[in-house]
Amino acid sequence: MLGTIEARLERERDQLPLWLPVALGLGVASWFMLASRNSWSAFLLAGSALALASLAFGRATRLFRSLGFFALVAVIGASLIWVRAEWMDTETLQRPVASRFVAQVVSVEHLPARETVRLLVRSPSDPDLPHRFRVNIDEEAAPDGVQAGAWVSLNARLMPPPRAAVPGAYDFSQRAWFEGIGATGRAWGDVEIVRPAPGGSWRGWLETRRARLAAHVADRVGAGEGAIAATLATGDRGRIAEEDAEAMRRSGLAHLLAISGLHVTAVIGVAMLLMLKLLALSPRLALHAPLILIAAGGGAVAGLGYTLFTGSEVPTVRACVAAMLVLVGVAMGRDAITLRLVATGALVVLIFWPETLVGPSFQLSFAAVTAIIALHEHPRTKKLLSRRDEPWAKKVGRFALGLLLTGLVVEIALMPIALFHFNKAGLYGALANIVAIPLTTFVIIPLEALALFLDIFGLGAPVWWLVGKTLGLLLSLAHGVSGTPGAVALLPAMPMAAYALMIGGGLWFCLWKAQWRFFGFAPILAGALWALVTPAADILVTGDGQHMAVRGGDGTLALLRPRAGDYVRDMFNETSGVEDEAGALDDLGSAWCSHDSCRVTLWRGGRQWRIFATRSSYYLPYPALIEECTAADIVVSDRRMPEGCAPRWLLADRTTLRETGGLAITLSSPSVRTVLEPGDDHPWRRSGQ
Repeated sequence: MLGTIEARLERERDQLPLWLPVALGLGVASWFMLASRNSWSAFLLAGSALALASLAFGRATRLFRSLGFFALVAVIGASLIWVRAEWMDTETLQRPVASRFVAQVVSVEHLPARETVRLLVRSPSDPDLPHRFRVNIDEEAAPDGVQAGAWVSLNARLMPPPRAAVPGAYDFSQRAWFEGIGATGRAWGDVEIVRPAPGGSWRGWLETRRARLAAHVADRVGAGEGAIAATLATGDRGRIAEEDAEAMRRSGLAHLLAISGLHVTAVIGVAMLLMLKLLALSPRLALHAPLILIAAGGGAVAGLGYTLFTGSEVPTVRACVAAMLVLVGVAMGRDAITLRLVATGALVVLIFWPETLVGPSFQLSFAAVTAIIALHEHPRTKKLLSRRDEPWAKKVGRFALGLLLTGLVVEIALMPIALFHFNKAGLYGALANIVAIPLTTFVIIPLEALALFLDIFGLGAPVWWLVGKTLGLLLSLAHGVSGTPGAVALLPAMPMAAYALMIGGGLWFCLWKAQWRFFGFAPILAGALWALVTPAADILVTGDGQHMAVRGGDGTLALLRPRAGDYVRDMFNETSGVEDEAGALDDLGSAWCSHDSCRVTLWRGGRQWRIFATRSSYYLPYPALIEECTAADIVVSDRRMPEGCAPRWLLADRTTLRETGGLAITLSSPSVRTVLEPGDDHPWRRSGQ
């Protein structure tokens, strides 16, 4: 057996370096999944012991050498994220406050679709506030001159960074910790500029130019198309209407709105092509100068400038790093589009930003690129899609077939990631992207660049009209696909272990070349089956106890508080994997509700469950409350229940929820999942929320 494995590893020795970022990512992921310092220390010690033992006693075999290096790199990954998390030491607000303060603006984000301006500020005059936090102000209240470097005075109500409301929901507190954001909130009243931004601030200058360009592009194109055009030019997504953004998500085209590999590649490609053609006009340069090298340098400058101008978001930086590696390969005359490029880019990102591993952006982008390259490196795919001397109709058909195959592979690769993070995934994205990607890359972005250039001479209007028409076609495609029946697959929150099986199996299949790569299908299928058979929670309770959703027999949700806002409704729907509008608990046939409380009966797992929940600020008479508690299996309340309240199975009141966070309760096989784990020592948990 060992001999067979050794022989296979020997044949696949060129693929072994591809597992270095996987090992680094395993260490980072393990630190996030394990809860306590003792667990982290045990992981580091176990990994170090495995590495030392493998390298000490198995150096003669490739299997044990590979295992030793894998364990060592995993230890490095866990150490990197632990050190980075502790080094951030974000000062976090402990409880809601309302305050007037003076603070310096770090960055400004305009959100016209919400009529809001979002400020990231630091060094507030109020010593009780965190050093750095985020606050939204009304667009009308934002004075001229609000830019990075300015000092502003305002009133605001601030909250600690919100953690996940229920298990499986988005946890902003984790992201806020690594971004150094200690609070979020909203301002009221007038905002005054105490001290304008210094004239020499490059960040303020860049933000001002970016905002002006976004406004200029949006105005030249107009309507929803203008918002998309501004996004492609500057990365500013604040103008996009929610219905357009949702259509792009449901149709699998949302990646076009995030400035990433597609956009950076298009900018660099256009810059290289223009520079190459212009330089080639000179016979002397064409014959004696290294035009490819010069064009690659020009493309690199264009890519770096575009990355800075669009806000230097982590996905854009990742794409820029990968593009720079490709340009280096082009300058050296090497084939740079390989899985080793992807592995190198992943290593760079994980070394400098290890926390990005657990975010959907990192996983989606690297999964897509890995799947694409693995597909096109396969000999059969190369044979099928390679260029050849044939009629143009066949060339177009072969190109379309390549796009379709690429889209299908990307959709399959991204579906488990989208379902895990967002509980939904588009099913027709492969078909939509056959049109959308060429349209955006070869038509919209070049036309927009040409229109901006012609605006220098006041001649851009006809081209802007073309930009608007092509973007209108893109939006029509998004709305048409998103409105097609069955366009979106929905799934309740899946177990972490099921997701890990699918990711591990996918990596095994993509990173090997020999026949044993097909062994990866076993964990993929096991994880998919596990996710599909995992039932949605019967009851969801938010961490503050104010909101509860009960799943009815038809799968729809009924809310304890019918006037809950859109955010709460969307969060419950996404976590439960349902799309129908949530109703009121009052309308559930097995429920009885008054203004102050609700009592509902559910049949699950062959038995009857009785749930009692309070929903107003008024206290019930003590005898009636104790009677309800005694008769109930589960009691939910946003207040602290008296000691005499003893339900048969679970009491989820303010005291309990402070320790557990939000709850996801399954009744068919009774179990409770919590947002907070006992002894969780991650720094954003220790921050005292």
